[in-house]
Amino acid sequence: MCARIKVLRKVSNPPLIKGFKPFGPESGKQAPEFVNLLYEEYEALRLSDYDTLNHHQASVLMGVSRPTFTRIYASALQKIAKAFVEGRQITIEGGKVYFDSDWYHCKKCACYFNNPEKEKKVENCPLCGSQRVDRFDYGNIHEDFIDNYCGDYCTCPNCGFDQEHKHGQPCSKQICPRCQSIMKRKGSPNCRKFKTQ
Repeated sequence: MCARIKVLRKVSNPPLIKGFKPFGPESGKQAPEFVNLLYEEYEALRLSDYDTLNHHQASVLMGVSRPTFTRIYASALQKIAKAFVEGRQITIEGGKVYFDSDWYHCKKCACYFNNPEKEKKVENCPLCGSQRVDRFDYGNIHEDFIDNYCGDYCTCPNCGFDQEHKHGQPCSKQICPRCQSIMKRKGSPNCRKFKTQ
C-alpha cells in the first residue's frame, strides 16, 4: 500500500528566529541532539496559540484538513515538550510547505521550501539534503510544478514520456510509444488553469 502524498502546507511567513537554546548550569550537558520543529508545526502553533484561531479556521489558512492540522499541532506540542523536559535545543526548518514569498523546489523529495536568509544562496534541500534544488518562479510557472501538480497526463515511469490523458481511457491501459512500458496517471484535472501553452 502506497503512502499518501502530503499536501503542501501554506505558511504565511518564515519565523523571525531559527530556534531556541536552553540556558542554565545544566544546559548542553544532557542531550546534544536538536529537536527539529518543521515550518508547518511552527505555523500551527502561531495560528492556534498566538493568533488564537480554532483548528478549523487555522486549517483553512494552511490549506489542509482540520484533522491534518490537529496532527501537525499535536506533533509541535510533543516536540516542544521533549525539548523542555530533556533540555534540548530547538531548530525551526524544513517541511512540505510553501510561503507567500520566494520559494524553492527539491527535485529529489518534491519538497517546496523558502529561504528566510535572502543573502545566503540555497544549495541543499533542508528536508533531504539533496543539491537538486531549483528556484520557483511565480511569473513563469515551473514545468515540474505543472507536470506534477497541475497537469492531466499519462506518463511512463521508465523513460518519462508524457502524453495528455484522454477521458475514459485509463492510463494503465496505455502503452508508452518509446519503451513499450505501461503508462501511469500524473497530475490532476482540477488544475488546468495553470497549464501554459
